[in-house]
Amino acid sequence: MASEAFLQGIKEFNQGEFYACHDTLEAIWIDSAESDKRFYQGVLQVAVGCYHLENHNWRGAVILLGEGVRRLVDYQPEYETIDVTKLLAESQALLLYLQQTDPENIAEVAQTLKESSDNAPCSLPHIVILNKS
Repeated sequence: MASEAFLQGIKEFNQGEFYACHDTLEAIWIDSAESDKRFYQGVLQVAVGCYHLENHNWRGAVILLGEGVRRLVDYQPEYETIDVTKLLAESQALLLYLQQTDPENIAEVAQTLKESSDNAPCSLPHIVILNKS
């Protein structure tokens, strides 16, 4: 079962509170066992990538999303009660979209994704908690 702090970080992530999520997950990451560190760091980096996107920092968004994806790939299909495969797929789709986008258009991209428009080619990642009976 995921810790209360991790559940709080997931809630912040899914509400688009990426800076708060960063603070929550960083505290978990620092104190985590070595085997969990890459996982928490990966989720944290995806959150920071989304934070950079919101602040129209194309380079920061691309770098952090890429690092997060690289760290999370080994934790599929699920880890710590979350659907890592889904988080990875959405993060990779966003990363690919950003890589194909002119950095000058980052403000428009960020606004489109924030509005969750049906016309958007991808969406911001979302963390799904799996039900464990």
